Amino acid sequence: MPENKQEGNQVSRRSFLRNGALAAAGFMIVPRHVLGRGYVAPSDRLRVAAVGVGGKGYGDITSFAEGPADINFLCDVDTRRAADAVKRFPKAKFYTDFREMFEKENKNFDAVSVSTPDHQHAVAAMAAMQLGKHVYVQKPLTHDIFEARKLTEAAQKYKVVSQMGNQGSSGDGVRQLMEWYNAGIIGDVHTVYVWTDRPVWPQGIEWPKTPSPVPAELNWDLWLGTAPKKDYVGNLVPFNWRGWWDYGTGALGDMGCHLIEPPFRVLGLGYPKSVEASVGSVYVGEFKRGYFPDSCPPSSHVIMKFEGKNGKEITMHWMDGGIQPERPAELGPNEIMGDGGNGVIFVGTKGKMMCGTYGVSPKLLPTSRNAEVHVKQTIARVPEGHYLQWVNAAIAGYGSDKAKALSSPFDIAGPLTESILMGNLAIRSYDYREAKADGKGYNYPGRNIQLLWDGPNMKITNFEPANQFVKRTYRDGWSLGV
Repeated sequence: MPENKQEGNQVSRRSFLRNGALAAAGFMIVPRHVLGRGYVAPSDRLRVAAVGVGGKGYGDITSFAEGPADINFLCDVDTRRAADAVKRFPKAKFYTDFREMFEKENKNFDAVSVSTPDHQHAVAAMAAMQLGKHVYVQKPLTHDIFEARKLTEAAQKYKVVSQMGNQGSSGDGVRQLMEWYNAGIIGDVHTVYVWTDRPVWPQGIEWPKTPSPVPAELNWDLWLGTAPKKDYVGNLVPFNWRGWWDYGTGALGDMGCHLIEPPFRVLGLGYPKSVEASVGSVYVGEFKRGYFPDSCPPSSHVIMKFEGKNGKEITMHWMDGGIQPERPAELGPNEIMGDGGNGVIFVGTKGKMMCGTYGVSPKLLPTSRNAEVHVKQTIARVPEGHYLQWVNAAIAGYGSDKAKALSSPFDIAGPLTESILMGNLAIRSYDYREAKADGKGYNYPGRNIQLLWDGPNMKITNFEPANQFVKRTYRDGWSLGV
């Protein structure tokens, strides 16, 4: 670490690229037979540098370490959150600024795991790929649509092995759903319902007016990263940032990559043609919840229109904050819909099927059909799981059969993330000009706007104000470098 924190913050992108080129020039794979019996060739193990090692990040790196991966470097802006990882991997060198870690250590690792708040995903992942490092990035892939597009392009440009952290994409459930659909069991799907019990953090609230002391263990400036400069407030770190647009992507960004992934894959969806949203705003006692531009709403219902493979329109309903679809008539009164708080229902011309979070517990409806319908397995499963699938693919290298078989590489995860973030364009573009409070404990929301989307050009064609949310303006000192 530099003696001056600010000095570490000024590590330049040019130095990343210069050192990355030197590392590439000096790279050599040592054949196994040269090392002798009992030795493991360096090319047989993946050296990982982790950015964000608390919470989910800790779970990620411990999962990598169950396979042929060594966790050599740890980076976190909060030493409290990093404590378990430091204890679990005592030989790993620790940094608080990923840019300094990349500059000083880029010869000593092969891959990077990114598990930061959403607003820092893209800058860390892009810097890693520009050094030629394989990347594993937690969901959602990025905070903005523009970032998702650029990371997708960069994975191909720099020829790195990539994977997003939506583990359900490697599960058996989504593959079972695909096999049923491909066999024509439920006919052509025209409507999909997706719902979640999130948010389980505060949303639809006002930004606290009183700043709080910054904990000594937290580098607040580095935590803010690309986001606007603000005073530290309590009850934000380490989890409740998800409900603030500067840092998180709300319930849709948090759970969409787990719940929308099954219909996206099963139906072969591309960019939505249009999207619209309605949002909830209420009072709870004296605690006001309503429309605050900085905060995601407490609930929302998003409707996306896609063009299916057969050219027919597919309508997807996303619901969060306690909103759920009507129970299918085919589902018994005591049977659980989805997994209870979350789920997906596919409505086809010949029947219905559903699943829970991550695509688990796939079922045909009525559930009695599951004992009657038998479809041959045609899609390979992933017995090693999502994490080791990426580790093994990264060791095999870009373009290898293992890399081509990945469940959620950026050429899949990127378009999926873009489609999910389209919903947030509609939520953030909800017209509040007619919103009002009557002073008696009720808040009347405004009206929704249907946004028409030009996917290839990343542009809303009928409502220009929505385009401001396609790409953020980073704080001075931060850049995506594209």
